[in-house]
Amino acid sequence: MITPKPDLVLETRLSRKLMDVFIRAGLVLALTLLCFRIFAPFITMMAWALILAVTAYPGHQALARKLGGKQGLAATLLVLVGIALIVVPMAVVLGSMGDSVHETVERVRENKVEIPEPPASVAEWPVVGSKVHGAWSLAHTDMPSVIQRMQPQLGELAAKALAMVASIAGTVLLFMASFVIAGIIMAFGESGAQAAREILGRIVGIERGVEFAALSTATIRAVSLGVVGVAFIQAMAVGIVMIVAAIPFAGVLAMIVLVLGIAQVPALLVTVPAIAYIWMSGNYGTVPAVIYTVLLGIGGMLDNVLKPLLLGRGVDAPMPVVLMGALGGLAGAGILGMFIGATALSLGYQILMAWVATHPDVVTESDLPPAT
Repeated sequence: MITPKPDLVLETRLSRKLMDVFIRAGLVLALTLLCFRIFAPFITMMAWALILAVTAYPGHQALARKLGGKQGLAATLLVLVGIALIVVPMAVVLGSMGDSVHETVERVRENKVEIPEPPASVAEWPVVGSKVHGAWSLAHTDMPSVIQRMQPQLGELAAKALAMVASIAGTVLLFMASFVIAGIIMAFGESGAQAAREILGRIVGIERGVEFAALSTATIRAVSLGVVGVAFIQAMAVGIVMIVAAIPFAGVLAMIVLVLGIAQVPALLVTVPAIAYIWMSGNYGTVPAVIYTVLLGIGGMLDNVLKPLLLGRGVDAPMPVVLMGALGGLAGAGILGMFIGATALSLGYQILMAWVATHPDVVTESDLPPAT
């Protein structure tokens, strides 16, 4: 009988252990990928629901205290109010935007667009003046030929316009579903917050897990209310006034106000030209023109009132970070992605800065144990 060498026995045991680890890791990875694939269609909705729940949770708790601690009833009432005050105006503005784009494309295809004659001063513009004047004059005198040249592009544009109009209903339904899920999250807010702290504690340690949970909550609320929330409220207010005033492309202009608000650019860049259109078009009486001018003026300066109320102590993330997150989210996931992107990138920046600030080679007095 040959006795195996100790080194060979150890090597065999280690190889079996290593193979066992690889198999288990592969199974865990496969299960993770399967779960992600199943959950992937709901990521945007759940992320937005979480942002809504975290943002509205203080108001939910205040309402629950007035209702005798009934968490479910408070969440239901808050969801209904949110749908009435946010989803309905958003549906009106988005519907107006889709109709404007679709109507414009149809007018161009049916040759119902009238282009005014270009001013003579256009030809005197440096470099491009003559070309712009020639193209403008051709569109004024012979619009059908211009449309004929652009027929392939117009067909593609019409298809995109129809797709955008069709997607509006899905966007509104997705937003309503996010509100409902946010209500469920708020109803079980305390247990959810504890679970978040435990998950982060398992990843980064118990003490830092609590800090990161508090940091995440504060950042989401600051960005949602102080930046995206203010821009959204202002865009909806301006958009509704423009729709009532029958200003062309009201929905598109409201979306521009939203982007400008997130970028911290005054909405007056949109409302002032709209006011000028009201007075110069000749389609409004004096009293309606004055009323719409006042309402658009208030809407254009609404952020100056809302920011001190909703921003609190301000957003710690630099404004370029918020803007990149918003525009990146808009490009990647549409209108909802604008909100999620701004919040997610700002949150990532805050966590990164917190990690950088706690360098393991730098020891401060607060890190030292108390003197005995």
